[in-house]
Amino acid sequence: MAPSPRHDTSGPLSRRRFGQLAALALAVGAGPLALPGPAAAQSTGAQTFYDHARELAGDDPVPCALVTALTPGMTFPLPPASAPVRLFDNITMLSAGWVSAMAVLTDDGIVLIDALTSPEEAESILVPGLRALGADPATIKYIVLTHGHYDHVGGAQLLADRYGSRVLMSPADWDLLARTRPDNAPARDLDIMDGQHLTLGGTTIRLHYTPGHTPGTVSPVIPVRAGQRRHTAMMWGGMLPPTTLPELRTYLASARSFRALAVRAGADVELSNHPNDYGLERAEQLRDQPDGPNPFVLGRPRTERFMAVMEAMLSGRIADAEATGVRD
Repeated sequence: MAPSPRHDTSGPLSRRRFGQLAALALAVGAGPLALPGPAAAQSTGAQTFYDHARELAGDDPVPCALVTALTPGMTFPLPPASAPVRLFDNITMLSAGWVSAMAVLTDDGIVLIDALTSPEEAESILVPGLRALGADPATIKYIVLTHGHYDHVGGAQLLADRYGSRVLMSPADWDLLARTRPDNAPARDLDIMDGQHLTLGGTTIRLHYTPGHTPGTVSPVIPVRAGQRRHTAMMWGGMLPPTTLPELRTYLASARSFRALAVRAGADVELSNHPNDYGLERAEQLRDQPDGPNPFVLGRPRTERFMAVMEAMLSGRIADAEATGVRD
């Protein structure tokens, strides 16, 4: 997902702004208030899928936000940057608001997942954000790029140059980046293979190909911990659906396969690199109530339901495309 980088980086979300975002996610994402686009209104088949997605989501704000984000014609808001927050003992969110990076903290250094939009954001958000949470950015050993859009790769080269971090991305998206943004791309480094295990400091992250958003999008499965509790997080690598039928079908197939992988892995935590999963609101809940239940721990049924809602919304988009004659 690569919207315009217009956003306010002046500071963390205020309580008022947090309330506005929460209300928006609930109001637009739930039930009949989430209005489909014109194509969906003309397509009974598509509307059936969208209605099914809303029924699956119920009043759960996490999949409701996903319904909002995937509703045709919906322009998702671009919220301001939020302060860095530790989601679990070993994972932090470093956010520019409309796009975020995750830092997995291990005994032997950091695995950074995505690198925001630019060297300036690496300098102003990633580096001080890690320090604010007690982590040393100089220990970033690996930077995993989920895909080759500028809003995920922009800070990678600065970190690689400064700290010697190794940069990983799928071969297809290294190629994509070379074609589309050759002047702003990090130097090609390591290739991610489908199903690859990346281990650092006793932590093993599994990296799975989930093409569709881009030809080589990668979605991680990450072990996380909170005190003595152990959880498994899934992170869908690329949220905005493509527009052509072949790409949409590829995207849906990826969602189905990753859902099955996540179920087998016992995923009970959902993370995203964009705020279309109620993630910023949950981060604020966690910041305000650090000793309360962790809102990122959905449990296995809710985590799987998130992917089921995605599949239903994508099926609706495919039905829309078929009804309007879109082919390529």
